[in-house]
Amino acid sequence: MTGIALRLSAHDGARGGLRVLADLINDALLAMGTQPAFGGPQFAGQAAIETPPVARRPRPHSRVGRTLQPVETPPEEPVDESHLESWRLVRLAQDGDGEAFGQLYDRYVDTVFRFIYYRVNDRALAEDFTSETFLRALRRITTISYQGRDIGAWFITIARNIVLDHVKSARHRLEVTTADTIEGKEHAQSTETAVLDTLQSERLMEAVAQLGDEQRECVMLRFIQGLSVSETASVMGKNDGAIKALQHRAVRKLAGIVGGDLR
Repeated sequence: MTGIALRLSAHDGARGGLRVLADLINDALLAMGTQPAFGGPQFAGQAAIETPPVARRPRPHSRVGRTLQPVETPPEEPVDESHLESWRLVRLAQDGDGEAFGQLYDRYVDTVFRFIYYRVNDRALAEDFTSETFLRALRRITTISYQGRDIGAWFITIARNIVLDHVKSARHRLEVTTADTIEGKEHAQSTETAVLDTLQSERLMEAVAQLGDEQRECVMLRFIQGLSVSETASVMGKNDGAIKALQHRAVRKLAGIVGGDLR
């Protein structure tokens, strides 16, 4: 289990992540002497709920009406091949290319929106927080350097902090913020649909909803957002070993939940 590397392409998205998660749960169930819970020809069916597409607002660099100022950036470690294009755009943005930042926005806006929408379950609020994420990123773009991670992890970190601030504020007002577990699209114009059929999808996501806060967030970042172990560690403020252990415990807990339903 710990040797499985999760790196989802834009075409795999949440669909591929849920496949991996279901396989890991099945492996854990087999180790516990219980029959697998997920699989069969219906495994690639249509899920019950989808994330609404994010409204395409003007790119942040156009809204704030300014040109990014070039800065001197220190030498960085070689960029992983899978990160080359996104970090090429980052460097152009750091050198004052507003269009490059706009391309980053186009590339990651759906991912950020989906991450936020999972947590606030409110489309208008998710759109506002998505815009705020990229405005903050625009202001800070010259402060970052490559550390072996995709730039998407940085955007998700900013979005996570915005959501956490909102949740803290809501708790202060004695309000309750609930996150719905829903199946999403990576791009509104893509043909991607959900991974599991309706019953299996709901069963899996209901089990995820029963995890503790840290385990649930780890599962969402790894298997829904498709972040690597190191990217998840960066977002959650932990080291790689802690994330692997957290993921392992989460999968075992999910197997226990699902296995209990089978008995």
